[in-house]
Amino acid sequence: MKTNKLKIFLIAVLLLVTVFYVLSVRPLPDNIAYGVSFSKFHSDELELNWREVYLALLDDLKVRNFRFTAHWPMIEPENGKFNFSELDYQMNEARKRDASVILAVGRRLPGWPECHEPEWLKSEIQNQKSEIEAKKYKQERILKYIEMVANRYKSYENIKYWQVENEPYLAFFSRSLCGELDEEFLEKEIALVKKLDPTKPVLLTSSGEFDPWFQAYKRADVFGSSLYLYVWWKSGPFRYPITPGFFRIKQSLVELIYGKKPKILIELSTEPWLRRPIVGTPNEILLSRMGIDKFNEMIDFAGQTGFDTQYLWGAEWWYYMKIKQDQPEFWDRAQELFSE
Repeated sequence: MKTNKLKIFLIAVLLLVTVFYVLSVRPLPDNIAYGVSFSKFHSDELELNWREVYLALLDDLKVRNFRFTAHWPMIEPENGKFNFSELDYQMNEARKRDASVILAVGRRLPGWPECHEPEWLKSEIQNQKSEIEAKKYKQERILKYIEMVANRYKSYENIKYWQVENEPYLAFFSRSLCGELDEEFLEKEIALVKKLDPTKPVLLTSSGEFDPWFQAYKRADVFGSSLYLYVWWKSGPFRYPITPGFFRIKQSLVELIYGKKPKILIELSTEPWLRRPIVGTPNEILLSRMGIDKFNEMIDFAGQTGFDTQYLWGAEWWYYMKIKQDQPEFWDRAQELFSE
């Protein structure tokens, strides 16, 4: 009896290994199209001149694929008063150079604290008579802000995709700041963007390490995954024990269930993951969390995942290290990538 159970167990393990092996076999791209995420928000955090950083990315590194974030507090700093000066500048300079843009809209967008709300919203929410009315008011204001952004930029031919929210199904990571995901409202956001600009696909994103991808993938026209290897866990710095095959398997699984769609690596981490602001952190700590060795490891790892389009996260930090810390190796390595 024990012998039969052992045989069954071994056969099951062998079958499982075979299935995962088959799923991991995917062609690797001959060439990878690189891009970067850029935001005024992150440049401000690093106490940099955001225009200077952006123009350096455009004209020194020659970046031609960008993801911009239309952070709500930047777009609507006062209730009903909209500011497009910073985003207009980014969009227009990109268009002059034929650079493509993924434009992200929504309440939850890249950059801690995940959910970005204007200060005026707090008092407006408090003025509502009930939690239900407060929720309704907030959602109406989010849709209005998205409408303003989409209408302003939908005629820009260099917008490649609209991104709606950021990793919306990764609830545990931001529950304390963002609350629970309202899937019905997410559908409304997607529908609004598609209605306002039916010519461009909608991108939805998921965590590469935690999220199983199925929910975002089935709703997206284009799917984007993040990729982080070096993070801060409860006990301190930590490297996820995964290989590039992990991402190839996940791509094959979602394709098997929902069919093939464009898939990109939307957030490849190439700056240190810290529990404190980068500015003021000693250089030795920054380099221990993301030295040039880890930077190159991230690039090499991502090159084996099967994604043919990859947007690097941390471009503002490369510039910070070059200008503020006299550590140009990250900028120089990126220059090699974008010249290939």
